[in-house]
Amino acid sequence: MNMRKLSINKACVLLGTLLLLAVGAVCTAVYLLTRNITAVRCVFLFSLFVLLCVILFVALIRRKLVRFSDAFCGQMDDMLSGDMQPKQTVEEESLFYKINYRLGRLYEVMQENKNSIAKERADLQELISDISHQVKTPIANLKMINNTLLENEVPPQKQKEFLTAQASQLDKLDFLMQAMIKTSRLETGVISLEQKLQPVYDTLAAALGGILLNAEKKQIDVQVECPEHLDACHDRKWTSEALFNILDNAVKYTPAGRQIRVSVEGWEMYVQIDIADTGIGISEQHQGTIFKRFYREDAVHDVDGIGIGLYLAREIVTLQGGYIRVASEVGKGSTFSVFLLRK
Repeated sequence: MNMRKLSINKACVLLGTLLLLAVGAVCTAVYLLTRNITAVRCVFLFSLFVLLCVILFVALIRRKLVRFSDAFCGQMDDMLSGDMQPKQTVEEESLFYKINYRLGRLYEVMQENKNSIAKERADLQELISDISHQVKTPIANLKMINNTLLENEVPPQKQKEFLTAQASQLDKLDFLMQAMIKTSRLETGVISLEQKLQPVYDTLAAALGGILLNAEKKQIDVQVECPEHLDACHDRKWTSEALFNILDNAVKYTPAGRQIRVSVEGWEMYVQIDIADTGIGISEQHQGTIFKRFYREDAVHDVDGIGIGLYLAREIVTLQGGYIRVASEVGKGSTFSVFLLRK
């Protein structure tokens, strides 16, 4: 007989049969040894009592197993449908408690995975929607320029203007794609930031190098105060890009002839980098939304940009254990404070 395929009911019947045979064998052995019918009766009654206790015990165990298996299957069905959380049992040290506890942990893991998948799906849909919205205008402009050049006779001077506009739209598309690639690689963990203790001076100098030409064109005075040997734990390349994005915004939204001031100060836990401009400022109601991806205020739509610089800056700084704070007043300018860990 294959014991692995033996059901509980068949096992109970087999056990009962073996016990009855054992009782009969014991009674026969006692009679043959003693020839005393009273002793046989006593042995028989005792054996019958033991058999009854065994039957009751097996019946109780079987009943508990059946009830537990029904409850277990019901809870599994509810968990799979997401309707309910497993109920906690009061038998804390029993086998049922152990199984129920692990069932609860399984439910929590399933819910976490479900929520994570839902969030990733929502983020992906939002990203696709954002990309579609951002590339719509440049592509429409490129199509219009291309159709104009193909269908009409355009003077050389006008052709040059069209081609210049076309190059501008292509640059915008290229910048958008590069920004989206950087953002997605950071969010998905493809890029790992290599943080180490190093001077902030060199990182800030690299960021300033990217905006000085545009600042000079607008005759904006950029003043910098940064100790040369003030260290912070950061990734130089990506932190420089975050600072550049903030500085680039400061140059874009500061009118010609005004000033941008950059100051660096060391505290016990953080290095604080303040980038203060004298530009148009940000209203208080919008200060909490400027770090959203592709967010731009209606008042600045005539300024070049796609609204991803501050979002990328915050992601880079946050991934390094730091944070960004903004203080601004409309018409007087804004101050972006970047905090980097010192250790």
